[in-house]
Amino acid sequence: MKKHRLVSLPSLREAARRDPNCPISYLKADTKPDSFLVSWGQGKIFCIRTYGCQANVRDSEIIRGFLLALGMKETDSFAEADFILFNTCAIRENAENHLYGELGQAKDAYEHKPDLIIGICGCVMQEEVPVKHILDHFPFVSLIFGTNNMTSFYSLLEEVIKKNVLLVDVRSGSTAVEEGLPESKESRLSKVSAFVNIMYGCDKFCTYCIVPFTRGKERSRKVEDILSEVNCLKQEGYKQVTLLGQNVDAYGKDFGDKYAFADLLEKVALTGIPRIRFVTPYPSDFNTKVFDVMAKYPNVMPSLHLPVQSGSNAVLKRMNRRYTREQYLAIAHELRERLPDVYLTTDIIVGFPGETEADFEGTLSLCQEVKYDAAYTFIFSPRPGTPAYFMKDDTSMATKHERFDRLKDLIEKLTAEKADTAVNQDVEVLFEDVSKKDPSMITGYDRHNKLVHVKGDKSLIGQIRMVHILESHTYSLIGEVKDE
Repeated sequence: MKKHRLVSLPSLREAARRDPNCPISYLKADTKPDSFLVSWGQGKIFCIRTYGCQANVRDSEIIRGFLLALGMKETDSFAEADFILFNTCAIRENAENHLYGELGQAKDAYEHKPDLIIGICGCVMQEEVPVKHILDHFPFVSLIFGTNNMTSFYSLLEEVIKKNVLLVDVRSGSTAVEEGLPESKESRLSKVSAFVNIMYGCDKFCTYCIVPFTRGKERSRKVEDILSEVNCLKQEGYKQVTLLGQNVDAYGKDFGDKYAFADLLEKVALTGIPRIRFVTPYPSDFNTKVFDVMAKYPNVMPSLHLPVQSGSNAVLKRMNRRYTREQYLAIAHELRERLPDVYLTTDIIVGFPGETEADFEGTLSLCQEVKYDAAYTFIFSPRPGTPAYFMKDDTSMATKHERFDRLKDLIEKLTAEKADTAVNQDVEVLFEDVSKKDPSMITGYDRHNKLVHVKGDKSLIGQIRMVHILESHTYSLIGEVKDE
């Protein structure tokens, strides 16, 4: 077993202790490797496995930039790698269990290559219990760090290499925004569509959610830094940006501006980049000025992901969601009225502690009223350390699965009905990649973020073309590219 050095490992309780008056600092990230790391990295190979949301994908891109700057190459194979990194997600238990399964596979690679460095980062590493589990059961791991000290990656990696220790350095909630992160077209996983962080953290503390503990307090990037990144992406040929935040509606509140997100969205639209999306808004913070921007600028895509979680006021209250069913419906109806062509999706949790049959029926009726175009549905997964973990839950798992199936059937019916209306229509598609299932097909997304497949070759990737839709398969469409 490696000797381990514990630099910092806060508990969730410590992470939750925040000084609301603590100012947000804007720092220049230290992203220049020293000669030792550059020499070490030459000819070496890395593998990154990413779990979870778009924020994790973007974090992995940044770390990928760190590693590429050392002269390293990338692989999907554990057996070929000299450095393996797992970027973890703490939202649901199955993602954490998947990590443990893959660590078992990485152990085989380690036994054949004892100098292999295995690291773990991301949201799960912000939790004390999983870190201790890894220390006890996976002694071949060399490096553990969290979401709030990612920019210390070079110094952490160098210490692991030089001292051959298991280094644990996890920091509690950050109040810093660091710019100047490693950035190149090579570090982005897509050469067509890019994620752009506009803010970090969350202050909502929903009772089921671990994110406020793992990602820190809400803090916004400066407008000029965001616009600079978008303009650079446009110059490099990117066709789409997705503005990222745990709660994009809270963007700029730390500047004292409740309309800041709508204003930022308009400024990004004025850059002229062909397509703009954003995730994720929070219903009670949503400012309808955003609707005006979406309606005014054709490069802001007519799609919106607006999580509801439940259609019951009693459940929403237990979740600490800061809106009512009635308030949510008012936003959804205004959205449909002002943007009739909008594609509206949501998140729904089934089986939250204390959910009754009447509560669940309220969720079904809300879905029928809103007529979602698609939804991400989940059975409640208790996360240790959150208030919901300790709530009394008398509902059997069999009942939860039965409710989940009923909800799934309704959502699939609504999704299929909307998808069928696309058949024989012409839609504008941004092509992004070759289909993983059929290399003769090229895949892309229409303006509503609907997946579209067409016969074609790689020359289509990066193009925005009109496609005539031939078939609907509920969650994807089949079409043919129209002649110019």
